[in-house]
Amino acid sequence: MQVVFAALAVMSLTTVVNAAAPAKPKGLGDPGALTSLKVEPNLAKKGITMRGRDARQQLYITGVYSSGQLRDFTHKVKFSVAPAGVLKVDATGLATPSADGVAVVTATAGGKSSTLKITVEGVTRQIPINFKNQIVPIFTKLGCNSGGCHGKASGQNGFKLSLLGFYPGDDYEFLVKEGRGRRLSSASPGESLLLLKAVGRSPHGGGKRMDVDSHEYRLIYRWVEQGMPRGSAADPVVSSIKCYPVTRVMDRGSDQQITTLATYSDGTVEDVTRMALYEANDTEMAEATVTGLIKTLDLAGEVAIMARYQGQVSTFRATIPLGATVANLPAEKNLVDKAVFGKLKLLGIPASPVADDATFLRRVYVDVTGGLPSAKEVAKFLADEDPKKRDKAIDRLLDSSEYADYFTNKWNMVLRNKKRGNDDTGSTYAFYRWIWNSLYNNKPYDEFVREIIAASGQWTESPGVVWFREVDQVNEQVEDTAQLFLGLRIQCARCHHHPFEKWSQNDYYGFSAFFSRVTKKNVTLAGFSRQARDRRIVHNPGAATAKNPRSGDNLKPTGLGSPALEIPADHDPRQYLADWMARKDNPFFAHALVNRYWKHFFDRGIVEPEDDMRATNPPSNPELLNGLAQHFIASKFDIKGLVRLICQSNTYQLSSLPNDYNLKDKQNFSRYYPKR
Repeated sequence: MQVVFAALAVMSLTTVVNAAAPAKPKGLGDPGALTSLKVEPNLAKKGITMRGRDARQQLYITGVYSSGQLRDFTHKVKFSVAPAGVLKVDATGLATPSADGVAVVTATAGGKSSTLKITVEGVTRQIPINFKNQIVPIFTKLGCNSGGCHGKASGQNGFKLSLLGFYPGDDYEFLVKEGRGRRLSSASPGESLLLLKAVGRSPHGGGKRMDVDSHEYRLIYRWVEQGMPRGSAADPVVSSIKCYPVTRVMDRGSDQQITTLATYSDGTVEDVTRMALYEANDTEMAEATVTGLIKTLDLAGEVAIMARYQGQVSTFRATIPLGATVANLPAEKNLVDKAVFGKLKLLGIPASPVADDATFLRRVYVDVTGGLPSAKEVAKFLADEDPKKRDKAIDRLLDSSEYADYFTNKWNMVLRNKKRGNDDTGSTYAFYRWIWNSLYNNKPYDEFVREIIAASGQWTESPGVVWFREVDQVNEQVEDTAQLFLGLRIQCARCHHHPFEKWSQNDYYGFSAFFSRVTKKNVTLAGFSRQARDRRIVHNPGAATAKNPRSGDNLKPTGLGSPALEIPADHDPRQYLADWMARKDNPFFAHALVNRYWKHFFDRGIVEPEDDMRATNPPSNPELLNGLAQHFIASKFDIKGLVRLICQSNTYQLSSLPNDYNLKDKQNFSRYYPKR
């Protein structure tokens, strides 16, 4: 017996050794010969102008290959400048001015070279340093005004700054005038408490934040030396930023230097690469250094790097192919397969095969009804030879009461329908039954949402008003509406400009104006105590406005990213909100719902997290998300139709078993992802 087991062990080992190892994915593959270099950015094709002694310009060098591939050469080239004395370029591609003039920067590598003309002006001019545009960004870059340091509401160790520098006027008061001006000394700038702590010469809970020979130190030193000029309200402000290149196809384990340019309200453009903050939306795929150098890791897919500066955001997107051969993909049954399989071909990630009938049936039962098929149902399905049997099974489940049961429970949680006391029993159950009937009868989603956010009356006649029982404050109504139905997290904008998005306090309070005329009235129902909470939701006629608590501006109802609306005083603004949501050109409403449902079926949203659909967190497959949203709108917001489309796709029906190449894939749906 021992001999037999030994023989089997040897055979098993031999099988493993002799098994053909999968070919190593080629990634981008052989780029071919280097044909040229390009010094960038050169947007106007006329070179770059650097203004003032504090200007900096991050260059990035692109190598162009015979295959058409583009690869970053910034840290591989040798830089030279002619004539000397106008500017310097270090090994990382950072250009700094020395004197007024015009110089040509040459980058050389691999027998190729490229040039860029740079004009330097204003180096000798003594221009006052601008507190808002030059000093405040330093505090943000170094983390001084973050929520965990001096930017928190109570400040830190007696010193407070506005969160992320959103209110530079307050920062100036805190820094220059508070504490009898003890933090700064224009007579001896280097002995200013602010700088002593920052360079580690005086005890500082945040530790050393900068070096004496750093750009940041020199700016603050000169600002203090100049007498701490404040600037004026007429000074230009940053209106937008943009990363260059915008996108790039990169190998795993490769680098890409990016440049971030800020455009000001007066039209001027400034390089802010070294002052911007960078963050990857998937840190398992890429990371970014403080200098804007992007480093991809071992996973294939798409990753976005968010850059933020002075309340503005931009993204750089990297496509990282695996490069394996993609053959024998399942048939494309609908728009889902077209988008997903097209992406897999682009990335070189082979898909797993379609799952067998038993696996499919178990999966679709669990995902559509929350339960398992009976043994009899399994046997009948496996014996059925109808090629349409999977589609028919999906239809049967969608028509079942179990479908409505399952998804009602999910929506019940999302809408926070819960009983808090005996008096809530009737209303809680009424709202539950309303959700159930809406889903079972396939009420169009836009009507479903309208009957919640614009509900009026009492729960016995309009169960949707129960939602207002849990979200009874205007800020809760605003934030839940945005997050649940638009996929947007705007909570931050209630107090300050959103740090990762474009939403301002005006956006927040303009949106809140839709709910400004909602009023609650107590009613006593037979069988309920007089202590029952507000039961009736009514529209109180009047001008719908909301006040920005900081500026004092009264704002009219405004859809996010849309113009303000003129609403007659006797009209309920919430109906206008529902109209705005259901518009075909609304960029949020349909996208949020299809992404939420996609996550239910695949355990991962096309945008992840599913309710954080910001510009700096783009979808892993834009074609898929847009296709689903457009289909949903065209179907007049048919939820069952959306579920049917997803479940009928071969993408949904793929096996969960990985092949040699897609085990690590977690965003491209090359297989069915196991769920917890």
